[in-house]
Amino acid sequence: MTTRDITFAIKRTRFDENYAPAKGTRLTTNFANLARGEWRQENLRNALRMIDNRFNDLAHWDNPESDRYTVALDIVSAEMRITGAEQTFPAIELLHTTIHDRQTGRRIDGLVGNSFSSYVRDYDFSVRLPDHNKDRTQFEVPENFGELHAKVFRALLAAPDFARAFPKPPVICLSVSENKVYHRKANRHPVLGVEYAPNETSLTEHYFCKMGLQVRYFMPPKSVAPLAFYFFGDLLNDYTALELIGTISTMEAFQKIYRPEIYNANCVAGPCFKPSLKHQDFSNTRVVYDREERARLASEQGRFTDEHLITPHRAFLERWAAQPAL
Repeated sequence: MTTRDITFAIKRTRFDENYAPAKGTRLTTNFANLARGEWRQENLRNALRMIDNRFNDLAHWDNPESDRYTVALDIVSAEMRITGAEQTFPAIELLHTTIHDRQTGRRIDGLVGNSFSSYVRDYDFSVRLPDHNKDRTQFEVPENFGELHAKVFRALLAAPDFARAFPKPPVICLSVSENKVYHRKANRHPVLGVEYAPNETSLTEHYFCKMGLQVRYFMPPKSVAPLAFYFFGDLLNDYTALELIGTISTMEAFQKIYRPEIYNANCVAGPCFKPSLKHQDFSNTRVVYDREERARLASEQGRFTDEHLITPHRAFLERWAAQPAL
């Protein structure tokens, strides 16, 4: 049995003011959540404007009017097919940035990753983990937790279509955790900003480590809180300034919308930073979304994964996940 037992079809969808989530899209994803309801088009316009404004703010050299660049976003969807199965499964969705330089007319390839959407992760954190701890007095992580997800992710990166389309490995940018304290370090990067270090590791860090990713925390210039950057290789030297700015501007905009208590706070993180969604001194963006619905959908989508992927293919997936990496 080899990784040829699972194959991937890669699809792209432009994320613009006319975007509507396709069938199979994980609706808790940043981009999909914005594109629903009465205010969908206004939400999308405002979010895209925030991204462009932040990009030009960070890419300020040779940019006197702060309007030199615009950022185009493509949703990269990976549909997984198990040999012999009748239907594909919507495994993973990422975002890919492309930077348009209005001054030169060039289109500059940005990074893939940014946001990270996975039905299997929903299953792990919203179904398997709570079910495992339902009758326990002390929290415990299930055996082999995250190993199937890690195998799916690594198989996607090795898929020929994905490798051809994205020569640089992905960078995933997430919010910081409410459960940790972050301490400012002396290290500073001209684009990523000042580095922070958490007081302890987290389950999310261990989960992404199984996927092969490292993590570092940076607060970019003029930001108010650090972001978590998950990456392969050397984050500070493997990517250009514009590539990193594309990721920062995109993901900081989403975080200001979804976690304004942290990322749109009216005060800047100090040398010792404890993020909290109960913080009251913050500004709301002009984007409407339902955070309670977003949390509820994670559980529903985890159950969907259990029903349509885990249960019908359990024996095969367990054998496949246990194989050593190629």
